[in-house]
This record gives sequence, structure tokens and C-alpha cells, in this order.
Amino acid sequence: MTAVDQLGYLAIEASDPDAWERFAVEVLGFTVGERLDDGGFTLRLDGHARRLLITRGPADDISAVGWQVADAATLDALVQRLTALGVAVEAADPAPRRVAARYRLRDPGGVPVELFCGPELSDSPFISPLVPGGYVADEQGLGHVVVSARDKAESVRFYSEGLGFVLSDHIVCEIHGYPVDLDFFHVPSVGGPRRHHSVAVGGRMAKNIHHVMFEARDMDEVGFAFDRLLKTGLRVQQTPGRHPNDRMFSFYADTPSGFQFEYGWGGRLVDDADWTPTTYDRISEWGHLHPSVFWPRKKKQ
Repeated sequence: MTAVDQLGYLAIEASDPDAWERFAVEVLGFTVGERLDDGGFTLRLDGHARRLLITRGPADDISAVGWQVADAATLDALVQRLTALGVAVEAADPAPRRVAARYRLRDPGGVPVELFCGPELSDSPFISPLVPGGYVADEQGLGHVVVSARDKAESVRFYSEGLGFVLSDHIVCEIHGYPVDLDFFHVPSVGGPRRHHSVAVGGRMAKNIHHVMFEARDMDEVGFAFDRLLKTGLRVQQTPGRHPNDRMFSFYADTPSGFQFEYGWGGRLVDDADWTPTTYDRISEWGHLHPSVFWPRKKKQ
């Protein structure tokens, strides 16, 4: 089946772009690519020129999840299939995203989606002053997102039948008093193993995504990033831990816009030739504790 190739970019409308720049550069070790007219900017974390686009605005939310496809023919095929499924798709100017072609739509949960091909690549290698080993990105994509869904079945159909994602597995459990029912999807492993999941679908969330995941190439970078984060005042949501399905060692915290980010290492790759989806009854093998478990602390006598 014709399918999406990777998570290409995220566009973020931020009320405080300066806070986003400090966070992205001083915690994540990303580099600024281009300054935008509205006071926003683009960010690099690999060979792509624009992985994150920060624009100024009140929403403090994702304004577009950009899914990259291999070429124009694949893009046309996806648009035709989505239209046949009853999804409203419109052509969009590719120039603001520096891509060859672009379409806009919304998934069943209302999340703004863009399909595109021909991204601009940088003419210089990505070098981070804080993360010397860099990120697992490039051919594997930016990372992954967990998207909001009004009706999980409708969103699952959109991502699987519409965009061609393949089921990786499920997690059904309770975490911090909340029920969890998540389906995880990867892009087809044509040409080699792919990231365990590029998108996951659960329930309705306060913002368009629950979190975006960035994966470092060295385990120690998770610890270094956690230490840097603790100096910022941004809220830690889950302490370091490991997931049972994608085997990611990671922590979670708030971004300056209020949705979360996951910073991880060691994510599993999936090959469709020998992969069987399963269901897990826990979100983490260990760790990933909410900081509230440490409070209130007993007063010293």
C-alpha cells in the first residue's frame, strides 16, 4: 500500500518564541536554521533544513503535523485515497515550508495534518554543541507523536487505511489514575527496519498532541538533557524509565507551549517480515514516575 515515509516536521504556534528558542537550543541542543518575519524561527536536529517551525501566536499548540512521502506520485496517490475515504484535502502553497508540494487536511481528531514531498535539505551537516552524537532522525524521521483523537476507531482508520501506517502494538492499562488505551503505528519497513512507531493514537487530549519524541544516539545524552532541563523550571512529567513495547529509555517534561516532549535513547526498530503486534498491560517496565510520588516530603524533626 502507498504510505507515508516519515514524520517530516512539526509547525508550532508559540506565544513565547524566545522561550522556545532557549529550550530548543539550551536543553535539546538543536540549532536555529532561519529567522522568520513574525519573530519565529526554524530548528534543525539532522540533515533536514526545517524539522521544527516555531511561529508567533496565542495557540501554544501544534499548527501542523507534516508527514513526508517519497515523491509526487506517492503524494497524489495518498490524496486520491484520502478523498475516496471522505477526507477533505486541499492543495497548499509549498513555499512557506520549503517543500516541492504540499496538501492540508485534518485527521478525525481535528489535528492539522500536512502531506508533502521534496523537503529542503541543509547544505551543511548538523553539529550540536550539546549533543555531539546527534539524533536518530534523517531517514527515520523527526521522531514520533501521540495525537489527540475524538473517536479512536476513526483515527485508527485514518492513519492505517488513509496514510498507510502499519500496526506495531497496543498498550491497555492505567497510569497515574488515568485509563490508557493506545495503538502504535510505524511506516512500512520498505527498504529496511523502521522506527517502532511514528504515531500513536489514544483518546482526546487538551492539545493536538500529547507529546513529541526526540531520540538521541547515546544513552548518556538522556541524563545530560535531564540535568539541563532541571535548571529551566519546566515541569518534569515522568522521570527516566523504559517502555516495554519500543524499549525506549526516556523521560517526559513540558515544552514551553504546554504539551510534552519525550527525550529518549535506544528505540526499537521494526521489520514487517518478522513482526507480530501484541498487547502490553503496562506503559513502562520501570520508572516513568510522576514527580508527585515524591511529595509531600516529611518535614525534618
